[in-house]
Amino acid sequence: PPWLSSDDLQKMQLLASGQVVFKTRVPAHGQVLRVGLRAVGDVEGDTSPASPEEDCRDGHCGLIKRPGDLYEVLAFHLDRVLGLNRSLPAVARRFTSHLLPYSYTDGSLRPIIWWAPDLQHLEDANNDQNSCALGWLQYQEMLRPHRPTLAAGDSPCSSIPRGEWSRLALFDFLLQVHDRLDRYCCGFQPDPSEPCVEERLHEKCRNPAELVLVHILVRRSSPYRLVFIDNAGRPQHPEEKLNFRLLRGIDSFPAVAVAMLRSGRLQRLMLESLSMDRDLWESQGGAEGLRPLLRTIDRRARVLLRYIQEHNLTVFEDSP
Repeated sequence: PPWLSSDDLQKMQLLASGQVVFKTRVPAHGQVLRVGLRAVGDVEGDTSPASPEEDCRDGHCGLIKRPGDLYEVLAFHLDRVLGLNRSLPAVARRFTSHLLPYSYTDGSLRPIIWWAPDLQHLEDANNDQNSCALGWLQYQEMLRPHRPTLAAGDSPCSSIPRGEWSRLALFDFLLQVHDRLDRYCCGFQPDPSEPCVEERLHEKCRNPAELVLVHILVRRSSPYRLVFIDNAGRPQHPEEKLNFRLLRGIDSFPAVAVAMLRSGRLQRLMLESLSMDRDLWESQGGAEGLRPLLRTIDRRARVLLRYIQEHNLTVFEDSP
């Protein structure tokens, strides 16, 4: 399909069939493993890879996540079909390597996401999931159309163009990813079992000055483009509780993505795209099994289009 670039296809191939040559834990993320991959047909070096870090710097690494995170693969395809191109390639895979712990080789299907070697992380160990620290109030201020242009560096994320936040809001609304823009679940009434309630985050909603954004990341190679990570979202999130807070402050959306939502072709193109991932396709029962998930996204798309119309919001032409 034209929305998957040759670079995407190459990375998907590496993730789907590359031989696992080493594994490393990711600090503070117990449920994921970073692995080095050797492409099929690559000649093995005289020794094992020079060093895991070097291999990852060359773009030959992936992050294996939990079986419950398979929705990340669907999110990657949605990102490409909508022409956003901000997510990292992801595929579903069953692992058999003797280098991996048993729980990773028990036959369950897991998502593996390409490891971008140049994601920018803050030095702060408590805040390493961001490239720049941004509070909710600062973020809303940044989105205001007629704010005086801040001198670069005035606000940590001020170099990120407004169109990037529009892409993020559209993507997160369709998937109902709350983690980035609303990790406190201020935009809906969460169930008591939600992490935001259990970790006592929800009670902070009373004080907007305490709220911060998470997973706001850019790559050193293109500091003006957001990278969307951890896109597992909520396929089951009830329609009557959709989180509109994710859209707050956004006054225009990318034209290409909005045109795709209006076209009525989203489900068909998503099926075409997902069929490229054989393991995912078969595990979900093919088109029949995937349709309910895609219908949910389609319904959210219609809600979003209605929201755009009711609030007289505009669209902007994309720069690639």
